Amino acid sequence: MARINFSVLTILSVTLLLPVLSLSFSPDSPSDRRLLVLLDDLSLKSSLSIFFNSLKSRGFDLDFKLADDPKLALQRYGQYLYDGLILFSPSIERFGGALDLAAVLDFVDSGHDLIIAADSSASDLIKSVATECGVDFDEDPSALVIDHKSYAVAGTEGDHTLMAADDFIESDVLLGKNKIEAPVLFKGIAHSLNAANTLVLKVLSASPSAYSANPSSKLSSPPSLTGSSISLVSVIQARNNARIMITGSLDMFSNRFFRSSVQKAGSPKKYDKSGNEQFVTELSKWVFHERGHLKAVNLRHNKAGETDEPAMYRIKDDLDFSVEIYEWSGKSWEPYVANDVQVQFYMMSPYVLKTLSNDKKGLYHTSFKVPDVYGVFQFKVEYNRLGYTSLLLSKQIPVRPFRHNEYERFITAAFPYYGASFTMMAGFFIFSFVYLYHK
Repeated sequence: MARINFSVLTILSVTLLLPVLSLSFSPDSPSDRRLLVLLDDLSLKSSLSIFFNSLKSRGFDLDFKLADDPKLALQRYGQYLYDGLILFSPSIERFGGALDLAAVLDFVDSGHDLIIAADSSASDLIKSVATECGVDFDEDPSALVIDHKSYAVAGTEGDHTLMAADDFIESDVLLGKNKIEAPVLFKGIAHSLNAANTLVLKVLSASPSAYSANPSSKLSSPPSLTGSSISLVSVIQARNNARIMITGSLDMFSNRFFRSSVQKAGSPKKYDKSGNEQFVTELSKWVFHERGHLKAVNLRHNKAGETDEPAMYRIKDDLDFSVEIYEWSGKSWEPYVANDVQVQFYMMSPYVLKTLSNDKKGLYHTSFKVPDVYGVFQFKVEYNRLGYTSLLLSKQIPVRPFRHNEYERFITAAFPYYGASFTMMAGFFIFSFVYLYHK
């Protein structure tokens, strides 16, 4: 009887869990996403409430937990419980429960998204996660980003560690179409990009006059991080389209910085509100696939003048190719319009490379002639553009040569050989006539 009750309870627990698992992120419908937010202190829920409320208003379900919670787990029964992870716990030395460095990296390797915010108390664990993602925080635990030229005039406290940063990446897909006018307030630690990682991008850079050092002591040696090599906010889009945001300032997300006025040193213009809220909100839309997420559907090909897809092509056939590409707008799929989408007709190497035309309704198309080479080819669409999810589609199709009864009766290229044959026959006839009848 006890075994029967245990089995019933197990079935019920799995059944109750299935609706939760069904909310996981789908590339075809990037919505209804669950985010796990790990905090050092639950009081951060109120001090960062504007950012969290922005996520909730966009349909995200936030699950707040302490980073050392002994019941922490990202997956259960082999299925991930969350679609994104926000690490607002810079000082945590060891995660609780089943969560550790390897679990966080596996989470990203499975295509899920991650936001990391550190500060001057950043632990080795948080720095290790960032290093594995392609950025390196300053090794000096007491160092902060200092700038004696581009600091924020209000509340500088004399050490110029509160920066007014406005060196943004120029990308509408990352930061939205509306330009960020006001500088972003930043107070935290610097990081640099790993030169071996080509997937990392600086979204917000320090000014040329910035450097990383301990603000409470004099410099005894040149700082290791200086100028524009310092990244304040960086993003990574992995090859599996997982997206990561890393910054050295947890205060950048705070209500205080969101609401604060800002004036950059040396500038007469003062803004009533910093650019933090707009910057963080727009960048989080990109991180969580509300913008820049593409999908390709309905890859079709057929002989010119026909509609059905053939089982194979013959060399020198004329064919039509088309594919539909859409972008997620946050609520629905909208036609994606670009002029740099290409298709390859590929066998070991591209025999045909064509740029696709589009009708501005999501349909991309082109026509070309099958090359005079037979074998097993692929239609391949490989699309990589800054800020957008990568597309890789392929469809295999064999190409055959002409059959024996499909060649032209007289081939133009063979006319010299025809002429040589008839000339030889005529010459032999003349020679025979002369030889037999000439005396």
